Amino acid sequence: MKLQTSVLAACAALIAQSAFAALPATPRGGIIQPTAAEIPALCDQTIADAKARIEKIKTLPLKQANAKTVLGAWNQLDIALQNMGGPIELLQETHPNPEVRKAAEECSLKLSALPNEYLQSEELFKRVDAVRTTNAIDAMARQSILDDFKERGVNLTGAARTRAKEIFDRLDKLSIDFQRNTRDVNTKRAFAEADLKGIPPNMLAKREKDAQGNFLFGLDYPEQNAIMNFVEVESTRQSFYTAFNQRGGQVNLDLLKEATVLRLELAKLMGESNFADWSIKRKMAGNAANVNKFLDDVLGRVTALERKELDELRQEKATFTGKPDAVLKAWDAGFFQQRLKKSRYSVDQNEVRAQFPTEPTIAWMMKVTSTLYGVKFAPNTALPVWHADVRGYDVLDGKTGQYLSSFYLDMFPRDGKFKHAAAFPVRGVSLAEDRKPVSVLVTNFSREGFDQDELRTLYHEFGHIMHGVLSKTRYVLNAGTGVKRDFVEAPSQMFEAWARRPESLALFASVCATCKPIDMKLVERMNASRMFGQGRFYATQRLYAAYDMSLHTATAVDPQQAWVDISSKTPLGHTPGNMLPASFGHLMGGYQAGYYGYMWSEVLALDMRTAFGNNVMDTAKGAKYRKLILESGGERPAAALVEEFLGRKPTPDAFFAEIAGK
Repeated sequence: MKLQTSVLAACAALIAQSAFAALPATPRGGIIQPTAAEIPALCDQTIADAKARIEKIKTLPLKQANAKTVLGAWNQLDIALQNMGGPIELLQETHPNPEVRKAAEECSLKLSALPNEYLQSEELFKRVDAVRTTNAIDAMARQSILDDFKERGVNLTGAARTRAKEIFDRLDKLSIDFQRNTRDVNTKRAFAEADLKGIPPNMLAKREKDAQGNFLFGLDYPEQNAIMNFVEVESTRQSFYTAFNQRGGQVNLDLLKEATVLRLELAKLMGESNFADWSIKRKMAGNAANVNKFLDDVLGRVTALERKELDELRQEKATFTGKPDAVLKAWDAGFFQQRLKKSRYSVDQNEVRAQFPTEPTIAWMMKVTSTLYGVKFAPNTALPVWHADVRGYDVLDGKTGQYLSSFYLDMFPRDGKFKHAAAFPVRGVSLAEDRKPVSVLVTNFSREGFDQDELRTLYHEFGHIMHGVLSKTRYVLNAGTGVKRDFVEAPSQMFEAWARRPESLALFASVCATCKPIDMKLVERMNASRMFGQGRFYATQRLYAAYDMSLHTATAVDPQQAWVDISSKTPLGHTPGNMLPASFGHLMGGYQAGYYGYMWSEVLALDMRTAFGNNVMDTAKGAKYRKLILESGGERPAAALVEEFLGRKPTPDAFFAEIAGK
């Protein structure tokens, strides 16, 4: 998901309210669509309004500090900033007009600089600290805000405090620059038809060509999937692999290096020896030592399986090429894994795409979700959109018909758009202000149907959307995905199972009478084939997490050299020219010293999944999950919510079975 990177929380304003700075009016559930020329004035207006609110809290007599006067006012401050901040982050990552993206970036920097300043205010800190409450939700909100102050350096003095603010401001700028450099890549690789042998014809039918008649492939995920999984010509795979893993280039490597140096300096200013310990202390893991132990446990569980799988892939390459001594390369793994799945399990991803055409599959996913959680999704064509591909929906309670929230789907690739898949929590809920949530799903799926991996991603990201739009929290700071960052992936990871279960697949026919009936034997083969490759997948996840941790320890390191060093220790070794860190957006987008959280949260996700037993469409369990996990957001500790949902303490058993391919 797209993480909240500051107190702005990346949310959006919808209907302007008199209590907040006036923004352009939109329909209920709408997201403002300012032009490039309009953004600067709206941004300045938002900042002026926020500063007035800050001053009001700052000058409140300490004896008058209570939940309403301080926490309530703080919530309104968050909302005032979020009303502009949410649309701005979305527009800078998705708007087709580069001038709008540029203006949004400039506004985003201004907005993110504000909390870097006010969270160092001792007078503000004193007002929050003075709040006394016995209410658990208020107490948790109070502590979270106090921790934000300490994290920004309120306890520092003089030059140290000033330097901390400078570092935070610079890190915000580095993040925006890094993401732009990968988002705006429009490089295309040209290949003759003979160089694309094996690729499905439908992937070439409408493809753009150059003047020489060569087919053009951009560096987007659908293109990468097509070439790396289907093209028989090794030189083509190698060429594309190299280009894909050089996105961002040396410019981004330099930005990442500067960021890691600044993070280490920041951690030392705050009294920690390294950035990882400083960052992780507010997460479930607690400290870097616990993370590294967890990663070592994962490595011990997956190493043998990964080597076994790679040996099978090497043997498949030897058979395919007729060369008994064939060496498996990084650009070979996906291709030969698909061949093995096809021969061993009779799973052809082209057949999977034909079984799951794009629009009916999206409708099926929404049918499954609405049934499980007792809600209705109503298309709303009145909602303003930023591109013709985007569609909006209202979320209604299934029993009462009450309006709960809205969400948008922006599903297909285009130039200048965010290159990955993410849920943008554009507007957070606040029951205290009768504020309804809005989230946006941004992906880069093929229009030619979903393969296995894309089905999983679709359900994963929509799990984030539901965490946002079904949330019912008192304060915006706890809304939806406003949880500890090594838990934030759990609801989405749990929901991945609904993409492959017979109980959920049974609903497909209800949304597409003209589609081919779901071939349950194909589904059984898909589920069997899913387990092949688990060793490689989790070994790679562990590699990325370990690399992230290596950047954020006590010594500043060169990101590219660190990548060469750590990847050289893997079974396939380092591939010359691979500059993966230059496009590793997680490390500059909120997951720094936090990539381990994908697997940490999966421990809880897979354990929660066991509560549904053999019926993932158990609506009673779905209602319980909606109420406890989704509606609660970050108002209660994640561990307590999971334990209450399960009726027992969580265990890692399901996770370790999964990574062992069982």
